[in-house]
Amino acid sequence: MSKLQLEYEPKSAWEAYAAKKHVKTMDALAADYLKFLSECKTERLVMDYVRAKVEAAGFVDDLKAPQAYRFNRNKTCFLARKGRRPLSDGFRLVGAHADCPRLDLKQRPLYEDLDICLAKTHYYGGIRKYQWLTIPLALHGTVVKKSGEAVSVCIGEDAKDPVFTITDLLPHLAYKEVTKKVEDAFEAEKLNVVLGQSPVPAAKDDEDKAKEPVKRKVLEILHKRYGIEEADFLSAEMQAVPAGPARYVGLDESMIGGYGQDDRSSVFCALEALLAEPEPEYCQVVLFWDKEEIGSEGATGAKSYFFEYCMEELVDAWEPGARLSSVLMNGSALSADVSAAMDPDHKDVYEPLNAARLGYGPCFNKFTGHRGKVGANDAHPDFIGWLRSIFDGAGIPWHMSELGKVDAGGGGTVAKFLAVYGMDVIDVGVPVLSMHSPFELSAKADIYACVLAFREFLKR
Repeated sequence: MSKLQLEYEPKSAWEAYAAKKHVKTMDALAADYLKFLSECKTERLVMDYVRAKVEAAGFVDDLKAPQAYRFNRNKTCFLARKGRRPLSDGFRLVGAHADCPRLDLKQRPLYEDLDICLAKTHYYGGIRKYQWLTIPLALHGTVVKKSGEAVSVCIGEDAKDPVFTITDLLPHLAYKEVTKKVEDAFEAEKLNVVLGQSPVPAAKDDEDKAKEPVKRKVLEILHKRYGIEEADFLSAEMQAVPAGPARYVGLDESMIGGYGQDDRSSVFCALEALLAEPEPEYCQVVLFWDKEEIGSEGATGAKSYFFEYCMEELVDAWEPGARLSSVLMNGSALSADVSAAMDPDHKDVYEPLNAARLGYGPCFNKFTGHRGKVGANDAHPDFIGWLRSIFDGAGIPWHMSELGKVDAGGGGTVAKFLAVYGMDVIDVGVPVLSMHSPFELSAKADIYACVLAFREFLKR
C-alpha cells in the first residue's frame, strides 16, 4: 500500500534545478530567449525566426515529408514530425500564438499639428493605455506597394536609430485627469506617435511654401530610406512596439523582462522542445497562430481551417485511408499560453491556493473563461491525471492555477478551438507579471522548466 500524502504544495523550480548542470543549461537557454524576444517584435519576425530554425533542423515545405512545415501568410505556422506509431494512433500537439498587444498605425496615419508630425494609431489587443505613454517606441512593419513589392520597415531598434514616443500631460496641468476614471483619462484617439518636428527647407517664394512642412520632411526621410510614399500606408501593416532589447531583471539576474512574452515565451519553449526531441513515439505537431489577442479571428487565427487543412494533407500523405475525424479525436494537445503570476502588490485579485506563482515552473489552467467558466475549455481529469504522471515522473516542477478570483475577471485562449475536434487539451504556460504591459516579467527557471515539460509531452 502506498504511503498517504497528507499535504500538497507545488515545488520550486529554483530548488528543482539548483544543480550546476541545470544552472549552466538554464543560463544558456535564457540567453537564447533574450535574443529571441529582442529580435522578434512582430508575428512576421517570429515566423522568420521559426523558418530559419526548422529549416536548419531538416524540416521542408512539403507535408509528405517526415519533417514538414507549412506557413500561412507568414503569420501562422504548422510544423509536423512523423512518429514511430501511425498517425491514426494519435498525435501530440503544442499550440501557441505569436501576436502580442501593440499599437497599429492607421491606414492614413500621418498628420501635422503645432509643427509636430504625428502618426495616429489603433491599439491591438488588451492594453492599459497609460503604460504606452512616454516610453521609447520602435516602428516595425511591412509596406506593400502597388507594384507588389514588399518593403520591411524597422526603425528604433539599432543603437544609431532614433526612437518614437507618445506624449503625456505634465502633472502641473493634469488636475482634471487625476480625478477621472482610467478609461476616461486616457483616450485611444490620443495615442499618437511623435515622428518629427523639423520642416523641409522653406522656399524663397512664400507662395511656394510647403504645406505641412514637418510631415513632408518625415515623408522625404521615409522615401529616401525605404522608397515609400504616403499612399503606400494604405497597404501597410505598421506596428509601434517598445524599443530596445529584453533584459535580465534583478541583482541575481533571475528574471527576464521584455515585450511580448505573452505569448512568445510559449512559441520559444515549444520550438525548443520540438527541435530537442527528433525521435518521438507519436506524431508531433506544433502550431503557431496569429490574432489570438483579438479573438483568434481571420485567415491566420485559430478559428480558421488552416490546421484542419494541414492535417487533412498529412493524413493523405502519411496514412492514406485513415479517417481525419478519428485522427483528430485521438490527439492530445497543450494550449501553450502564459498565465497571470500572483503579484505581491495586488494580492487582493488572486485566490492564493489556486494562483500562478513565479518560479514554480509552468502552470496549468484546467479552464479559462470568465465568471462561471463561460467561454472556456474545461480539461478532463483523465487527461490531467496522465499529465501528472508524465511530469512528476520526470521530476518537472509544475502547478495548477486560475486567472484571478472567480468574479475578478478572466480571459480566453485557443484551447477551445482545438477542443472542437474532440481531442484532449489543457492550457499551460509560464507565469508572467505585468502581463500585456510593454515590459513583462518571467522567471528564468520557469522558461527552463516549461521547455522540459513540452519536451516530455512531445516525446511520450
